[in-house]
Amino acid sequence: MMKRVLGIGVALLVALGAGWVWGASGKSDLNRGLRIAELRDGLLEGRAAVLDARLDIYSVNFGEASRHLEAARSALRAAEARLNSLGREADTKPLELALAKIDEAQRMAGQLNQDANALAADAAKVINDVLGGTAKP
Repeated sequence: MMKRVLGIGVALLVALGAGWVWGASGKSDLNRGLRIAELRDGLLEGRAAVLDARLDIYSVNFGEASRHLEAARSALRAAEARLNSLGREADTKPLELALAKIDEAQRMAGQLNQDANALAADAAKVINDVLGGTAKP
């Protein structure tokens, strides 16, 4: 009788272990997919803020443009951190370039200079290029 109870206990432990391994097998892929989706969301948010800033610069609303550029900077810093956590440090270089262009555009917007629009356009293009690269796993 004791052997039977012991056998059932071992069978239950093996079944529990197998179930845990089976359940955890696809979880890492899901987590990576979620982190990539969050990265793309941050990049899209940053690009949208840069494009909003361009519209504000075009309509000579430099205060709002500066606010949008600040929002873009925040979103892109978060995206840069996500890129690093995904092990894609090579993609952070273009993002740093976009951030530098945003900084310069914000400085020019503070001087009420319409040339900030061209810098914001360059930043949006770089962000778009990084977005295209995030489609690859």
